[in-house]
Amino acid sequence: MSYTCHFPALLWKPVVQAALFEDLGQGGDITTQALVTPEQKIRAVFRARHPGVIAGLEGARQAFALLDEHVQFRTLKQDGDKLAIGDVIAEVEGDALTVLAGERTALNILSHLSGIATQTRQMVDAVAGTKAVICCTRKTLPGLRALQKYAVKAGGGGNHRFRLDDAILIKDNHLALCGGRVDVALQKARERTGHLMKIELEVDTLQQLKTALACGGADAYLLDNMDTDTLRKAVSMIKGSAIAEASGGITHETVRAVAETGVDVISAGWLTHSVKALDIGLDYI
Repeated sequence: MSYTCHFPALLWKPVVQAALFEDLGQGGDITTQALVTPEQKIRAVFRARHPGVIAGLEGARQAFALLDEHVQFRTLKQDGDKLAIGDVIAEVEGDALTVLAGERTALNILSHLSGIATQTRQMVDAVAGTKAVICCTRKTLPGLRALQKYAVKAGGGGNHRFRLDDAILIKDNHLALCGGRVDVALQKARERTGHLMKIELEVDTLQQLKTALACGGADAYLLDNMDTDTLRKAVSMIKGSAIAEASGGITHETVRAVAETGVDVISAGWLTHSVKALDIGLDYI
């Protein structure tokens, strides 16, 4: 199954452009310039060296197109497609000077984003049959948040906040600054919140949740580092009146049990901040 996702081509450009500037420096690819003549052509394929899920094809295309608009880039897969070892993902053809100059940027983008999509899909598959949505967080690499969150969607997951101004999320440090008072924190948040803005409250204990529910509640509860028995009790207390989100150290091994507690969302920061890149190679033919 392939998950439909879209990210406008225009939004890829600043990230790809920055990566090319970083790699090319002030003199360009001096190795290729020394060894290859301007008229030499090359054709190559991107090939999966490990099974997974592909993401980042538009970024790979732009790694060549921004250097030379005449380079041909043809995709054989779409973002969100599953890959087997040996699958050809895309083909690139053009001047050797351009293809060799852009290959590392293209591979970096594809490998990193496909790693995120692959791990996300594994989590999504692990909770199949439950209502739980696998979600990323703001624990992203600087400058890459939009692309990393796109990769999560390519893997079948969902996105949490993109920025601090997307929604109100009251965490433990905020509560500490409100004297530990859940009711005070919620009241202050409501006073500053427009009618379209959601409020989520992080709770570590069932007592915090009970207090929050008694004073009008939040739109969502982040049930942080709770074991499965406590999660079940929390879901029962919420009774569908708000979104129940589980978070904190959830892995491939534990995610199914967490999903079976009845939570609506399972968030994992490691999907973006420490995921392993998918092994993809560029083979010349």
